[in-house]
Amino acid sequence: MKKGIILILFFCYSFSVFSQELNFTVTINSERARIQNTDIFSQMKTNFEQFLNGRSWTTDEFRPEERIKGNLLITINDVPQVGTYTATVQIQTVRPIYGTNFESLVFNFADRNWNFDYLESQPLEFNRFTFLNNISSLLAFYAQIALGLDYDSFESRGGDEFFAAANDIVNNAQQSGRPGWGQSSSDRRNRYALNNDIYISSVFAPIRDAYYLYHRQGLDILLIRPEEAHGNILEAIRILAEANKIQPNGIFTISFMDAKSDEITSIMKNASLEIRTEIVALLLEVDPNNARKYNELLKS
Repeated sequence: MKKGIILILFFCYSFSVFSQELNFTVTINSERARIQNTDIFSQMKTNFEQFLNGRSWTTDEFRPEERIKGNLLITINDVPQVGTYTATVQIQTVRPIYGTNFESLVFNFADRNWNFDYLESQPLEFNRFTFLNNISSLLAFYAQIALGLDYDSFESRGGDEFFAAANDIVNNAQQSGRPGWGQSSSDRRNRYALNNDIYISSVFAPIRDAYYLYHRQGLDILLIRPEEAHGNILEAIRILAEANKIQPNGIFTISFMDAKSDEITSIMKNASLEIRTEIVALLLEVDPNNARKYNELLKS
């Protein structure tokens, strides 16, 4: 009898430990769609969330509170025919900061060109090595990117396996001819460019080291060793600036700054004048559009 109870407890424990890794909220803005059957968008939301959150993407142990939190905002721009949609997608993920109740925005990316086919109650299947449809490929791609960057933020180059999977998804999806999966001269904010910068390019690969320096050696020790943390965050920005000098306006660089610009200005207010002076000079090179924001650091 006791053995039976132990086995039941073990099964329950195993199920809870090997839980899914993602905790995404999907929001679908259909105001531009101008169709009568808006129930389809409620189904989409449920199906997309189930696809992201309802499966195991790794073999690692995740407790429920450790799941990677994210938001996926899908704006439906047009419905050219029944069951066919064009949309833009905004993806954001966060991670907790050690020893605090705060969360840091890790990934913030706008995908501007996604079209897909969706029918009522459509099941979503996925195969890493085969293109099945443009929904599961996009969702799985960003799931792998989210996992890869999160793992990189806790361990140096910890996201290797996830970026390799994302690369497979891109390579297979290119055969579909759908926009966003191939090289484009008109819009670099797409899956191809992001994958290329993260996984293929030797110029931007060091930015993955910047993720680790910034988060694990910066934010996570900010309360206990602030001077060391500020120095490591500065080093992370040096890495970005070096990559940007070799190849300006890389999408991986832009994505990092889209997530971090506000946070950096908040954190570095308490750094020494020497560190603030250097980091502002670097930020003005990497992200000149936010010059006013960064220059405020020199006034505090």
